[in-house]
Amino acid sequence: MIQDVALVTGGAQGLGAHIVRALHRAGFRICIGDIDADTSRDLAGTLDPTGETVLPMTLDVRREEDFAAARDAILARWGSVEVLVNNAAVTVARPVLEIPVEEFDAVIAVNLRGSFVASQVFGRVFKCLGYGRIVNIASLAGQNGGSATGAHYAASKGGILTLTKVFARDLAPFGITVNAVAPGPLDTPAVHRIVPPDRMAQFLAGLPGGGLGSADFVAEMVVRLCGRDAGFVNGATWDVNGGLYMR
Repeated sequence: MIQDVALVTGGAQGLGAHIVRALHRAGFRICIGDIDADTSRDLAGTLDPTGETVLPMTLDVRREEDFAAARDAILARWGSVEVLVNNAAVTVARPVLEIPVEEFDAVIAVNLRGSFVASQVFGRVFKCLGYGRIVNIASLAGQNGGSATGAHYAASKGGILTLTKVFARDLAPFGITVNAVAPGPLDTPAVHRIVPPDRMAQFLAGLPGGGLGSADFVAEMVVRLCGRDAGFVNGATWDVNGGLYMR
């Protein structure tokens, strides 16, 4: 049975919660890092009331010190950590000429800078261990510029795709793989917030498959990339977009 330890950022809700559940089912011990402490504790209690395999952690990805605290807490609890899933993100849909500079900076700080800092902090741990798995949650928007999201969100996700390649190249000699998953529109609360009910039918008509993607399927892809036998997959972006973007 797998006993590797994983930190999932933004893991208490949305796609992050699907990823946490899938990793836990697969035998990973999980630190649920989320800015919403109550939701993180609730999910942890649902998965393992004993607390032996799940650790809820208040984590603001804009703060490097929060990542350091999460690292220290995980090592104190379990003695090791092998997996990082950079999932935390904010999504704002706004026309490009109407995006305030402050809002642009705020989205970049969470989505792009948060993934960079997390990969640094935990990449150093993995380097010492001689093994690690980092999976970044990117987006179709980072590949095609987005259609229902803002420029700041799309730019941040495009940046994550580039960071994935850089970290993959530089960390490969230390037994660490870094990959990305780029979902299209999924059946999650975030997508339903962006696309109101009166526009959903028109939105779905533009999808080749005619429906939203499955968050559970994406979560299972993440689990696969976190496996001990996934060492020959590195620097790759895995598309899950129903055919909206092909390459």
